[in-house]
Amino acid sequence: MQHLSKLLEIEDSQLAWVLRLGLYGLRTQLQQALKQATTDPGNSTCQELVRELDQLLQPQISKKVEELTPPTPPTPPTPPTWEEVFEPIHLELPEEQKLKHIADALLADQELLQHIGAYKFHSNNDVDLWNEIQCLLLRVPEKLAHTWRECILAEASQLGALEDKLAVQQFGFSRNEHIYSGLQGSVYATGLCLSDQVDFDSRLQVETRGGELHVLAGIVSVCLKFIDIDTYLHHAYKSVDRFGVRSLNSESEKSKYITALIDRFQRVLNTTDADPAIALRTRLDLDEAIHSLVYLPPCDRFSWWGKLQQEARRTLDSIVAKARDAGYQVQIRPLWGTYADIYTWSKDDLQLNIGGVPGEVSACLRVCAKINDEVIPGRVLFRSSLEV
Repeated sequence: MQHLSKLLEIEDSQLAWVLRLGLYGLRTQLQQALKQATTDPGNSTCQELVRELDQLLQPQISKKVEELTPPTPPTPPTPPTWEEVFEPIHLELPEEQKLKHIADALLADQELLQHIGAYKFHSNNDVDLWNEIQCLLLRVPEKLAHTWRECILAEASQLGALEDKLAVQQFGFSRNEHIYSGLQGSVYATGLCLSDQVDFDSRLQVETRGGELHVLAGIVSVCLKFIDIDTYLHHAYKSVDRFGVRSLNSESEKSKYITALIDRFQRVLNTTDADPAIALRTRLDLDEAIHSLVYLPPCDRFSWWGKLQQEARRTLDSIVAKARDAGYQVQIRPLWGTYADIYTWSKDDLQLNIGGVPGEVSACLRVCAKINDEVIPGRVLFRSSLEV
């Protein structure tokens, strides 16, 4: 422990930063394991180890004292000349980003890079960078995202930026859900939460709440909000452009996709009392529109984003059951796994050269469906198995 403490105390050391992250990750994993392995013979020893890690990682008292010590008054500036009085010169120095080294550490994590690809942060201030970092973590497996969030909050606190769970932007949804916290102190930034007390996006023109359509309205509303705040989103919606995955940074592509997404939702609203087969087709179209909102590389299925889209897809079960009750023979099949095994059930698929596993499906944009004798092909994003 002596050498660990000594390295952690070295300021501006990249090695100390890497060690701190590793120890935070180890502590988080041990804490999670203790909750499950309550009867393990090593439980008490593990608890002692966690306490030692807590002591090791706590902020140094001397550092706190230094932070509270008033800075030495600066040397008085040289009196200005008359030329400067009549024609003053203003030098505006760019503000140093306190969170930049945290962003750099994220991009140095090889496990994270497997999910985000060749990512580059583009925020030029701490407020935007905080939200960009958090939006990025919504695309990776939730367990990995949780570990990183704990490390980031701990490191931010060393900089005088403390977690603020109340300073959050709220998006309308079918339930309350905390997504990520904000910051207060040396960096003030807002977090994000979903709230059932906030109206859905006004473009959906939904007033009543409750039931399955309430869930879909919340998901579509969140999609619309994220399009406004996350410049890394793309769409692969066939009805808008069947030939590729398009960035929503283009105002033209953004407008076309948003129009199509809202239209598909309105069609669902207008067919709630229609023949179950017609209602099912409109739900399949909306499901495709939602799942066609993608990142490059596509986000992990067990990320926050992946689970949100899966929640939308699970709503298909009830409309399928309704159609079957009406006498229709209905089957739906999400397309995952090896592309060679599913390509006969899909059409107009798109090949990617990033993310995922070569030869496998990276994202199921549309499920394959069969209504009586009619087969409606699915659609996927996939990696070629021929890549070197």
